[in-house]
Amino acid sequence: MEIPATSSPEVTQIKLIQYKRASLLAQITIFYNLIEGMVSVFFGVADETLSLFGFGIDSFVEVLSGIGIWNMVRRMRDNPKADTGPFEKKALQITGTAFYILAAGLVITAGVSLYQCHRPETTFWGIVIAAISIFTMWVLINFKVKVGRQLSSDAILEDANCTKACLYLSFTLLLASVGFELTGIGGIDSIGAIIIAVFSFREGRESFEKARGESCHCDLPKSS
Repeated sequence: MEIPATSSPEVTQIKLIQYKRASLLAQITIFYNLIEGMVSVFFGVADETLSLFGFGIDSFVEVLSGIGIWNMVRRMRDNPKADTGPFEKKALQITGTAFYILAAGLVITAGVSLYQCHRPETTFWGIVIAAISIFTMWVLINFKVKVGRQLSSDAILEDANCTKACLYLSFTLLLASVGFELTGIGGIDSIGAIIIAVFSFREGRESFEKARGESCHCDLPKSS
């Protein structure tokens, strides 16, 4: 449902509800990724699993995006008549920076894995964490797209793209973890990680383009 172009009390109340939803989604993103990051880094170090360790670092990058969106939504809610352009521009720049950090982290992780021909002790926890993350990210993406379109917020939609990158990364971690358990090849996830890095770099570039007012070719799921 798109918000009508009026300023009636009913419409104002709808906007406030949607701002609350957007804020809640940002908070869930922050706290979930903090927990996921800490757990992933712990087991990544304990099992000497570079892909899981890198996945944990990427979760902390998602926290950065969530903080930017949360701050933007809070300011928009508290200042409904203010020009929201600067808020969204700043949030887009934060999200774009998060994408670039994500891409760099993936390339470094994949490079170290290939160079050392590293073999983890086990990837069991990678399978468990990836499966949980896939479900959680899928739910968050759909809710963020719905709220972002209702508020006509490019920043929230771009944050959904950031979550989408983490969804793809979760699939990569799952395939890499299962692949190692089946084959014993330690660097099986490196090519997939590099592909995700390229995707993340592209999304980061589009975030900055959108912040400059240029067109963005976002690929988001449809939302009713």
